[in-house]
Amino acid sequence: MFRLAHISDIHLSPLPPVKLHQLANKRVTGYLNWKLNRKGVLAGDYLGGIIGDIQSKPIDHVVVTGDLMNLSLPAEYQQANSFLKLLGDPENVTANCGNHDAYLPGSLQRAIDTWAPYLSGDDKIISSSKDYPVLRKRGDVAIIACNSAEATLPFFATGYFRKAQAKRLEKILDQTKEMYRLIMIHHPPFSNATPWYKRLIGQARFREVILKHGAELILHGHTHLDTKTSIVGPKGNVPVICVPAAGNSPGSHKPAARYNLFEIEKTKNGWSTNFEEYGFTSQSDGVSLISKQKL
Repeated sequence: MFRLAHISDIHLSPLPPVKLHQLANKRVTGYLNWKLNRKGVLAGDYLGGIIGDIQSKPIDHVVVTGDLMNLSLPAEYQQANSFLKLLGDPENVTANCGNHDAYLPGSLQRAIDTWAPYLSGDDKIISSSKDYPVLRKRGDVAIIACNSAEATLPFFATGYFRKAQAKRLEKILDQTKEMYRLIMIHHPPFSNATPWYKRLIGQARFREVILKHGAELILHGHTHLDTKTSIVGPKGNVPVICVPAAGNSPGSHKPAARYNLFEIEKTKNGWSTNFEEYGFTSQSDGVSLISKQKL
């Protein structure tokens, strides 16, 4: 059995000190959003509780589906790198980037350069977004990280899944068709998951790849919700699961801090996946089991 934990949308706090010249771009809107909204939602050490609970369990691997940072400030890169090191060694932790990690032109490349050991596939150290998808094989599980993060205009948080990445994903899925293929991507790859200015552009292209080549599980973040849906594969529906933001405080309009745990096992008839949700339900209680089901 392979046990894998999924967290997302870390939005590490507190925000480092911001200099005035650093707000002379898209960051100004994000900074106002932080001060007026996100700062209060991320108050408290709920992220610490989530990480502590993950580390208390016999988990083989942790995946992080983006948004480690808030505004891609210079100090945030090392802050996020320290967080990844806290999670574990690069061998046991796979991350990819979200829109907040690609806030400005050049931000995504700097994130890749700084976090490369945690973003890279087994075959080589990742050097740019053109290297995606990346593949890590862990036992019978193929962890396939796609990238949807690109710098966008102010007030936009769209992601992109372009033709070149789709072609590379097709090849990886075919090469690993005897394995349990787990795909991680930041933006949700299905319709009406977000407002239009936060959507994944190229989501139909992503779904076409899955329809033709299949997968066993797709994990994403971005919405801060606990959604469970599916998209069509060649042998039936493929589960698509989101996890709420890892540091969200209870009582806000989005679900409180949570992580998802998957127990993956090969059977005579294919694969078995047990799915458990752990998180906070109140400000006074600790992390507890919220739900349990078989996918």
